[in-house]
Amino acid sequence: MRVLVTGGAGFIGANTCRALADHADVDRVVALDNLSTGYADNLAGVPVELVKGSILDRPLLTELVSTVDAVVHLAARPSVPWSLADPVASHEANATGTLYVLEACRHNGTYVVAASSSSVYGSVPVLPQHEDLPTRPLSPYGASKVATECYLLAYRSAFGLPTLPLRFFNVYGPHQSAGHAYAAVIPAFVDAALRGEPLRVHGDGRQTRDFTFVGTVAEVLVQAVTRRVVSDTPVNLAFGTRTSLLTLVDTLRPLVGLPVDVEHLPSRAGEVRESQADHARLGALFPRVRPLPLQVGLARTVEWYRARG
Repeated sequence: MRVLVTGGAGFIGANTCRALADHADVDRVVALDNLSTGYADNLAGVPVELVKGSILDRPLLTELVSTVDAVVHLAARPSVPWSLADPVASHEANATGTLYVLEACRHNGTYVVAASSSSVYGSVPVLPQHEDLPTRPLSPYGASKVATECYLLAYRSAFGLPTLPLRFFNVYGPHQSAGHAYAAVIPAFVDAALRGEPLRVHGDGRQTRDFTFVGTVAEVLVQAVTRRVVSDTPVNLAFGTRTSLLTLVDTLRPLVGLPVDVEHLPSRAGEVRESQADHARLGALFPRVRPLPLQVGLARTVEWYRARG
């Protein structure tokens, strides 16, 4: 099997490329990445063909898709705050980019599994969040991810394209960028703690997230590709945990072995208060996948950050 991973040099992409390259049924892995948020070094030592380019380059995308059997579509302009700063760029990368990927796949009936986000739930107050709830995104990023999964479902219905939209929750782990304004909470916390700097918590810190280790996400993506798992609805990719940011800080303290202070900042626009996945649909499609406990995943993440200095 030959697989194209868009955004393959990014955080989740690089971990997925590694997992695919290790799978006995996968003969070739191609990573397409414009390196705007990904890094070529993330694929160092991995038998992956890295092509520097954009999913908005339709001729390049069409050429690459014609040589593979499946596409893992992860390329996106990530982050809620980033989308608030430039909504149009988020739409072009996330919504238009997904449309171009699907068009390239449609002509050959190429399988597509793609990343949506828990941000699509937005202001819906129900917990745990199940896939039949309405979507009420609070940010342009969330809206662009609604478009992403709607396009996948529409192409499955209209053209019979085998697709699987997965709603990622708060994914964390090795190769996740830190030290910039749009960093996700766990890399930002780990990076600051190891530097001896205060952990910046927006709001009171009691907001909750359903954290998922990136290795588990990669395992699901590999199973999806190799088994050609499809769905007529989006599928949450998380396991129903609910951890507050203050609890996250308390879990992190003994792992870094350094004093950890907290600095509270104003809440950020566009961010949800509570997040927790209903994982029944995921469990039905991927019954063999088991989540990694947060403390174990955090320990592996801290170890990776320490190793890279």
